[in-house]
Amino acid sequence: MPLSPYPLELLTTEQMARADRMTIDSGVPSMDLMESAAVAIARVASRVLQRMSGRRVLVLCGPGNNGGDGYVAARLLRAQRYKVRVASLAPPDRLRGDAARAAASWTGTLLPAQECDFHGVDLVIDALFGTGLARDLDPAAQTLVNRLNQWRRETKQSVISVDIPSGVDGTTGAIRGAAVEADETVTFFRVKTGHLLLPGRTRCGRLTCAHIGIRSTTLESMGVKAFVNAPELWLPHLPRPRVDGHKYTRGHALVVSGGASFTGAARLSASAALRAGAGLVTLASPTEALAVNASALTSVMVRPADGPVGLAHVLADERKNAIAIGPGLGVSEASCQQVEAALKPQAYRRAAVLDADALTSFESDPFRLWRATRGAPGPVVMTPHAGEFARLFAECDGNHANRSKLDKARDAARVSGAVVLYKGPDTVVAAPDGRASIQTGASPWLATAGSGDVLTGIVAGLLAQRMEGFLAASCAVWMHARAAEQFGPGLIADDIIATLPQVWRELCGESA
Repeated sequence: MPLSPYPLELLTTEQMARADRMTIDSGVPSMDLMESAAVAIARVASRVLQRMSGRRVLVLCGPGNNGGDGYVAARLLRAQRYKVRVASLAPPDRLRGDAARAAASWTGTLLPAQECDFHGVDLVIDALFGTGLARDLDPAAQTLVNRLNQWRRETKQSVISVDIPSGVDGTTGAIRGAAVEADETVTFFRVKTGHLLLPGRTRCGRLTCAHIGIRSTTLESMGVKAFVNAPELWLPHLPRPRVDGHKYTRGHALVVSGGASFTGAARLSASAALRAGAGLVTLASPTEALAVNASALTSVMVRPADGPVGLAHVLADERKNAIAIGPGLGVSEASCQQVEAALKPQAYRRAAVLDADALTSFESDPFRLWRATRGAPGPVVMTPHAGEFARLFAECDGNHANRSKLDKARDAARVSGAVVLYKGPDTVVAAPDGRASIQTGASPWLATAGSGDVLTGIVAGLLAQRMEGFLAASCAVWMHARAAEQFGPGLIADDIIATLPQVWRELCGESA
């Protein structure tokens, strides 16, 4: 099973700085941390150079400890007989602390960074600015970064960034004026949220997280609530069929269909819910669409349900413990009423997934939806893409430079009382209690019609098996992405469903 290559915890830049301080305060010399970081950088650089049979390295050093890492890495690479030059944004006599000590250890060529020449270089190490960058790059630094990016594109040579590509905000992933386009990034102790959030993620290339001597126990006092979305996060809670179980112990999911002209989306969700492990799945269909739905489905049952009254009648069966509503539903007042019927308080637990038209129908009055989600009889998961999110959570979707997709998703979860699955290449799942996960990778082939409807169904299938809302949503995002990765080029939505058994075998440790 493909476990995450990174530790689960994701840190902000402020949390990473605290971890550094706590480690140093515990008696670990700060220069030891810098030396360990430089060893990791040199190791990755050596691997890249050996692959390309290169020998000539240019290290770009900034004015802080990120630059200090670069000076030490340069010294280590020269000791390995590579031809190394260093170019610095700041004269050595202006450096302070560890950065000054690291610069003093470099006895080779040192040039002003603004005057450096990339000609004949096989590899550039970007040690200009790390995750601590809290402002836009100044014009001189932007010019240097733009020259470096142009050289990389023209020569196809490699760039390794230290900690994070210079110019990327380590917490939000935003671009601070300009940012290095790296082929490899070496970060330390824990991955930062800015490594995984767009657009920063597109600048990092291959990401390595190196251990440099900071103990994981330093995290205990930080209350870390952001995580890499990887199996280690939710696998212990993944529902498995029991030998003594039956179909009702695996849950009964209900999927609500739209009218006769818009039934395909709901059928995709229903089939995905069944493949995700629900013991039974029923499609609640308007009478006008019964024939088309029944003729297209076999394992999924079909029941008539016209409007909110008909849906309430179907939901009177308390064994139907999860509902998915929205795909192909239509944007209307009637849809709002159906959502309210699905979320109506009752004596027994029922989970819900709201997507597409179940969200957009409340665009003019989102507080009406939030009243319903907060009063729901079980966990609620909302799965908006960027457009739907902006329509429903306008106040959480501002363009302030310091507000990331993670911030927005957390705010949306807080105001709605629901788990918010904010879709995209960097899908964020956020819970009302502040927990959040960020997906590390998603196939570009997922950008196909019906893909989101399948994701809604997977969430519903896991919720039907009584998986906790945040973990169910995170697991569904991972399974969805993994199925697309395994199928590969040419993917359509139906292929995601067909590939889910292979993903299940992988997660359960069973051979194909």
